[in-house]
Amino acid sequence: MCFEFDSLPPVPAISGAAVSHADLVLEARDGNRFAAFLATPEEPSGVGVVILPDVRGLYRFYEELALRFAERGHTAIAIDYFGRTAGAAKRDDDFPYREHTAKTTPEGIQADVAAAVERLRSLGARSVFTVGFCFGGRNSWLAAAGGHGLAGAIGFYGMPGERDGAPGPTQRAGELEAPILALQAGDDQNITPEHNAAFEQALSDAGVEHELVVYEGAPHSFFDRKQAEFAEASGDAWSRALAFLEQHAR
Repeated sequence: MCFEFDSLPPVPAISGAAVSHADLVLEARDGNRFAAFLATPEEPSGVGVVILPDVRGLYRFYEELALRFAERGHTAIAIDYFGRTAGAAKRDDDFPYREHTAKTTPEGIQADVAAAVERLRSLGARSVFTVGFCFGGRNSWLAAAGGHGLAGAIGFYGMPGERDGAPGPTQRAGELEAPILALQAGDDQNITPEHNAAFEQALSDAGVEHELVVYEGAPHSFFDRKQAEFAEASGDAWSRALAFLEQHAR
């Protein structure tokens, strides 16, 4: 399962970091208006991060994660997926996200990513990355084929293979135009070692710069402060994500 609504990123806040934040409504090229959360550092690094949540869309976990990126100098926008079917207003924990997730399309998600990328660039971000989790991990990697000019795409426990007849990052590896970081859970009940091996092979065959890390014994959604027994895996994954941003920033 994905994070509980009261979960928090297993990332320490930086005391005294000068960060501002705001709720946004962004507009995609197809006219869709959707909710987003912006976190801005006082002294930006020039890196922008688009955060793609799990299947439940935008909620506190991802707003907090945006703040953690901003505390480290990176301007971050966490986006919602459901503007087309649920509007851009705040939602409660009873929101029936599954029926809305089923109505999303890869094209719609990438249109929303494009709007977030554009906003980050308007704020001075020279290098823009996507970072996604579960459903968002898959769509983060697919964003590297979205024509956004990304500097890199990071996914935590995303499904790389075909799903419901739709090709995944494995099948579209030849279209990916940015380096890939995949941070996978070794004890994931749905994403198998075979899925990960096929993804890595497809990236290699396509000549895509990449790193795929599997945290043995870690479950899906291990990146959660509640999962104290996987703190080491979470810490390593966060360090790798930050290093990836630094390595590929232009």
